[in-house]
Amino acid sequence: MEVFDSQTFHGLIGAQGQDIDWAQMSLRALLIFLIGLAIMRFAAVRAFGKWTALDIILTVIVGSNLSRALTGSAPFWPTVVATLVLVMLHATLSHAVIRWPSLSSALKGRSVCLIEKGEVNEAALRRHGIGRGDLHMAIRARGLAELEDADVVYLERNGDISVIAKSP
Repeated sequence: MEVFDSQTFHGLIGAQGQDIDWAQMSLRALLIFLIGLAIMRFAAVRAFGKWTALDIILTVIVGSNLSRALTGSAPFWPTVVATLVLVMLHATLSHAVIRWPSLSSALKGRSVCLIEKGEVNEAALRRHGIGRGDLHMAIRARGLAELEDADVVYLERNGDISVIAKSP
């Protein structure tokens, strides 16, 4: 006889499809918090530093899965295992993009030149929804006064705007 069998576990946290009381929901919340914390410690640097589309998708799915396990609308352990599989897939893809740059571009995108040698690429601004105000803000954040003071400006794949000033 197992010390902590499935029936005992579901007696503590409630079973899928049944109403769960405040104590069961609280225990689920504690377990999901600890499991979520463990997942984030594993995935934190890549998934939640500077976010790419891949990172955002993972975040949404992990949050959705963990909330379903928390509320009891999905089976507890299969949902947690599926979430861990997604985090491992993310880690695998994060390592794969280092080896294969074309995969990196496909999954994470690529940088786009918005200004080169002081010339604004209007087509790139329109294509990526960047306004002149956004450019001016990025230029000022770099300590420059005018667009003409920038030699090159990139829209990075994480959404940041990088500015390289003209040489004095």
